[in-house]
Amino acid sequence: MHHAHGTFTVKLTPLPEAPAQGVSRYSLEKEFEGDLEGASKGEMIGAGDLPAGKAGYVAIEVVTGTLNGQQGSFALQHSGIMNCGAQNMDIQVVPGSGTGALKEIVGRS
Repeated sequence: MHHAHGTFTVKLTPLPEAPAQGVSRYSLEKEFEGDLEGASKGEMIGAGDLPAGKAGYVAIEVVTGTLNGQQGSFALQHSGIMNCGAQNMDIQVVPGSGTGALKEIVGRS
């Protein structure tokens, strides 16, 4: 099992027409540096009371770039909850989403 290390910057942009009252939608764009060099685009949906520190989100993003010298793309699925300072986040590579040299990629954080 290999672990990628690096940094990323993220840009969230609110999207119109949320599916329900109390739900927010955002476009998601990231730039990666380190073992993973590339960019991603996706969408995030969240709900909760951010000022109170209680909220949750789900997201899908497609990453395109080079991971440890291997070029391709793959999708990441996110699920996160925060509750008054306690956080629980799960990010997984979507099975079957890899392309190019990353076709067989698997993993989670």
